[in-house]
Amino acid sequence: QVQLVESGGGLVQPGGSLRLSCAASRSILGIYAMGWYRQGPGKQRELVATIYSGGTTDYADSVKGRFTISRDYAKNTLYLQMHGLKPENTAVYYCNLDYGPLRIESLRRYWGQGTQVTVSS
Repeated sequence: QVQLVESGGGLVQPGGSLRLSCAASRSILGIYAMGWYRQGPGKQRELVATIYSGGTTDYADSVKGRFTISRDYAKNTLYLQMHGLKPENTAVYYCNLDYGPLRIESLRRYWGQGTQVTVSS
């Protein structure tokens, strides 16, 4: 079991920046993938960004060039730096940890509780 705790959300004006953090209760070294998802009002949860164990990153087209995913092994923490925020980025942002396909499904993926990001003037 691993616990994930997100922080860093809040209210920001359009064009502003925020950095989200996701602190894991255990080492994140070698984790198959970690990612950020979001769920806006009345919308389905969607993938925002992923970072794989080798360092490869992947982003949703809508955030490319504005968001950056990173991790700090020493702090067991995942980050999402967001710049150029838009009202449509308003959502609850969730951290996800994936131990990969060699784990049984019930022990493979973990989620944080989410942090609210509101972009509004």
